Amino acid sequence: MTIRGLPLSANGAKYAQFEEDGLPVLEFGDIGWASSDVFLRTDLNLAGVQAIRGGSASTFASNSPGGVINFISKTGVTEGGTIAATVGLDFERYRLDFDYGAKLSDTVRMHIGGFYRQGEGPRAVGFEGERGVQIKLNITKEFTGGYVRFYGKYLNDRTPAYSTVPVTITGSNADPKYGAVVGFDPTHDTLMSKYATTLLTLDGTNQVASYDLTDGQHPVVKSAGFEAQFEVAGWTIIDRARYSGISGGFRSAEQVVTNTATAIATQYGGAGATLSYANGPTAGQLITNPATLNGNGLLVPINFANLDFRGLDDFTNDARASRTFAMGKTELTVTAGFYKSRQQIDVDYLWGSVLSEVKGGGQAALINLTSANGTPVTQNGYYSFGPGFGSIGLGHLSLKTAYNISAPYGSANFKVGKLSLGGSLRYDFVDAKGSYRRAPGYSAVDVNGDGTLSAAEKRVSQFNLTTASPLAYSARYLSYSASANYRFAQSLSAFARYSRGGRANADRLVRNGFVDLTTGDLTKSSAAVDIVKQLEGGVKYRNNGLTLQITGFSAKADDTNALRGVPFTRTYDAKGFEFEGEFQRGWFRINTGATYTNAKISADNLTPSNVGNKPGRQPDWIFQAIPQITTKTFSVGAAFIGTISSFTDTINRLRQPGYITTDAFMRYTLNDRMTVSVNANNLFDVLAIAALNEGTIPASGLGLARVLNPRATSATISFRF
Repeated sequence: MTIRGLPLSANGAKYAQFEEDGLPVLEFGDIGWASSDVFLRTDLNLAGVQAIRGGSASTFASNSPGGVINFISKTGVTEGGTIAATVGLDFERYRLDFDYGAKLSDTVRMHIGGFYRQGEGPRAVGFEGERGVQIKLNITKEFTGGYVRFYGKYLNDRTPAYSTVPVTITGSNADPKYGAVVGFDPTHDTLMSKYATTLLTLDGTNQVASYDLTDGQHPVVKSAGFEAQFEVAGWTIIDRARYSGISGGFRSAEQVVTNTATAIATQYGGAGATLSYANGPTAGQLITNPATLNGNGLLVPINFANLDFRGLDDFTNDARASRTFAMGKTELTVTAGFYKSRQQIDVDYLWGSVLSEVKGGGQAALINLTSANGTPVTQNGYYSFGPGFGSIGLGHLSLKTAYNISAPYGSANFKVGKLSLGGSLRYDFVDAKGSYRRAPGYSAVDVNGDGTLSAAEKRVSQFNLTTASPLAYSARYLSYSASANYRFAQSLSAFARYSRGGRANADRLVRNGFVDLTTGDLTKSSAAVDIVKQLEGGVKYRNNGLTLQITGFSAKADDTNALRGVPFTRTYDAKGFEFEGEFQRGWFRINTGATYTNAKISADNLTPSNVGNKPGRQPDWIFQAIPQITTKTFSVGAAFIGTISSFTDTINRLRQPGYITTDAFMRYTLNDRMTVSVNANNLFDVLAIAALNEGTIPASGLGLARVLNPRATSATISFRF
């Protein structure tokens, strides 16, 4: 996620917070392979979405200098319920949703809802990739001056973890052309397969363990919380608290490179090496002509990422008091609060490496490699029972860490006539403690217990369980925001804001070598927190069904991270503007928006030659338009979302293509209780590339790309009661 020029930094949303009912889903939005959106599902429980973007978010929540997105649950204000059944029309998905709200008395109300789903999903994986359930429940007691609410959530869901896929790249770096390899559709296919559903490796205690690769993204969340609001001496007090027990896992095929079968065989097996099928319908059969394998002649070495979330438990409490003081024609609103959270990161990063053919439809088999003298290089398709092929780094990693954050904050907003002035402060204290283990290099382990050691069994990652490296450091930082808004007329106003916000770094510091192995302190104290400074200003116009807003922005953002395991610190500068518009007249409505960003790297300690270059995957323009027609009985519309081209990385050589996707929807009301709708994502089945692994066109003409999902059309019938 990127907001107003802030960099796309690894996975997840580093500079933004995902919240559920006013509290973060996770304290850090970019935990490796465990970003916040993995643990959040929307369904009929959703009442609405609030979003704050830009500098005002710097003091609204911790670790959110770019923005906050808050998903708000229904609370039974509207009585009645809905049952909805959804089926995929051009892919396999079966889903049942329900919700129900009711008043239990004049002062007590409740709401319950959730979903169950199953199916393969929008891409061919060869197995049931989607299967899961969510239940959410809350009960609210109202009293004079406030309310108290208790709520709970259970989520246990599995979805395929779509990773990179092979594509062809022709043309030049400045004007590349991307396409599909023979027998493999990059939008509809994946390198997951019904012949690779289990991963054999060592667990966090060095025991041989088998993991279910069909789990994909597997969040398990058990949370309970409360929210209370009441009045004391003219002050409105709000307290929100929640504990979430979070576990599960993440399993995906993290490819290294795609190349010809002949080149792969020679690279890892030596001259004259041979290939054969390790499993599938032709298991054991020799591949006599690798150049014609599946019509494309390709193999892919796969590092299976297997993350065991032993505990991502999170406790958060946010208490605040607000009061408005009226002083004649002026008005002063003040807020003071205290935020407390504890985020646990107890995760094992476990790996296994295999050779696979490149074949669509979830039908790819694993491949065995044998040297010219007849010595097996692989074992049942496994090249190693740990990271292999030299791209991830040799070794498992086990984290057992916790991050405590305490943050007092306050704000004051002063309104006099047409002028509103606002200011806010937040001071975060961060305390990190724990330990971690790495398994560098390879060990020899008889994984299958047959009494002999194969070549693959000599490439096993194993922990030293007698020692662990400590983690022990603390940091503190100040965030602030100041704003002014002037209303020229009822329909026209102008605003300006300057802010400074921080983002405390978490597991990436441990994983990427920023921690002293002996003391547990940081090797560079400034790595603890990345600072974001933003200047924004613009105008808003609202009148007679027309809303227009244009915002200019300038942002400076630090990023402490790693590139393929090599740590770096980098600073980005971005300037641009953001446009939003809405027009509604009768049955017609259209929402539009566009963001222009001129971003560059202003400092880079790892690669100084990057200074002046554009950040990778940062297009100058992103845009969207959502027209729709709504009457009493039906509505129809579409969402057009797109970007122009960008560079694949900070070297700024290879161009990543822009795209426009179209999501269409139609709803028809059969009667007062029943509605039928049809929805289509990526209606025109566009090859929309979100990221590329390559910085230049490889000599092989093959690359690995992360692409958006293909066309997926579903129909829903819902019944209200």
